[in-house]
Amino acid sequence: MRFRTFGRLGWQVGEVGYGMWGVGGWTGSDDEESIASLELAVSRGVNFFDTAQAYGDGRSEQLLGRIVARQRGKRIFTATKVPPKNRRWPSSPDVPLGQVFPRAYVREYVDISRSNLSIDTIDLLQLHVWEDAWLAGGELPQTIAELKREGSIRAFGLSLNRWQPANGVRAVRSGLVDSVQVIYNIFDQAPEDELFPACREKGVAVIARVPFDEGSLIGNLTGHSTWPEGDWRNTYFVPENLSQTVARVDALKPLLPEGMTLAEMALRFILSNRDVSTVIPGMRKAGNVEANTNASEAGPLPPELIAKLRAHRWDRRPTTWSQ
Repeated sequence: MRFRTFGRLGWQVGEVGYGMWGVGGWTGSDDEESIASLELAVSRGVNFFDTAQAYGDGRSEQLLGRIVARQRGKRIFTATKVPPKNRRWPSSPDVPLGQVFPRAYVREYVDISRSNLSIDTIDLLQLHVWEDAWLAGGELPQTIAELKREGSIRAFGLSLNRWQPANGVRAVRSGLVDSVQVIYNIFDQAPEDELFPACREKGVAVIARVPFDEGSLIGNLTGHSTWPEGDWRNTYFVPENLSQTVARVDALKPLLPEGMTLAEMALRFILSNRDVSTVIPGMRKAGNVEANTNASEAGPLPPELIAKLRAHRWDRRPTTWSQ
């Protein structure tokens, strides 16, 4: 595992972190299998774990709490998120901050997450949705300052809405945030335009999420792929999205170097960008942990391959199924 500095905080984090949405809420998750994968990840150098109260209504946080308790001798960075009070993903600039993240509500959920994680201090508290319009007023800066001063959290960040990386640039430049979490992968290269330069300038850490485009960049999707009833992917890979996605993934496959999987190429594309502090793939099974940590050990992709992958940028706009 290679390590990177987590922005101005100076934390040394594994460049491959652990995204914990899948272990909390996706169909097919098994707690004991998840625990085994989490422990394997720690043994392979993973020390940054990203969860949220909304992942299984606290289930994901509780699993991480078990790992933290078992690994007392190792520095594990815990990152979690406050869900929007109105439970709307993504957020809307027409709804004021006070209806989505009011002061008392944020403090309540900090305590809920600390309890689920069985820790006194959350390393990184994030808001699960964000609108730069919310910077215009409100009590958020005071709330975050108090939480830090009290020792409830160490740092504060934002999880940016899907396909809206520029809707966080003002927050970065304001000095309010220590990190931003954003979708960044072979298809979603837009964070490089405005967001990454602002983060570089202000020393704000970048957490790259959805490295495999919700699984499409693993390379196993077909035009007929389905998931069990209740699985979130059924609402994301609607026919309109699925057909386009499969075609774009197929166009990538001829670029694969011999002996490299599509997933490895996707992950190493992200890790080739030094603006990224850590990338957080989901890793519900031991094989996922081994493959993803091996990608870190393999290092950046060759420049000539990165140049070819640039042509596969896919700029999408938020729609009804992209929450």
